[in-house]
Amino acid sequence: QVQLVESGGGFVQAGGSLRLSCAASGRTVSSYGMGWFRQSPGKERECVAGISRSGGRTYYADSVKGRFTISRDNAKNTVYLQMNSLKPEDTAVYYCAAEDHGWRVVTTAPSTYDYWGQGTQVTVSS
Repeated sequence: QVQLVESGGGFVQAGGSLRLSCAASGRTVSSYGMGWFRQSPGKERECVAGISRSGGRTYYADSVKGRFTISRDNAKNTVYLQMNSLKPEDTAVYYCAAEDHGWRVVTTAPSTYDYWGQGTQVTVSS
């Protein structure tokens, strides 16, 4: 079983950047497909980025494509989400999650992820 802890959220002006970190313990992140999700009030939790367990495939939601980058550092047992050119609509609580059902695929449905962090708030002002 893996435990996940997010960090790096905060308050930033539109156009700015943040890097979220998801530190894993208990098992290595390379044992899991990893996803970054976000949820804002009144909206469903959505997957914004994911990386397959193999590491060979990534996924980005259309709303963040070209601005966000997911990466995995196996040596540090950490997954990152680099967020550039932030917009007010990126404001949300961001969660990282882990699943071990697939190998090469990236799953985007929250129900397929078994382990979740506590979330970190990202607020982007206009």
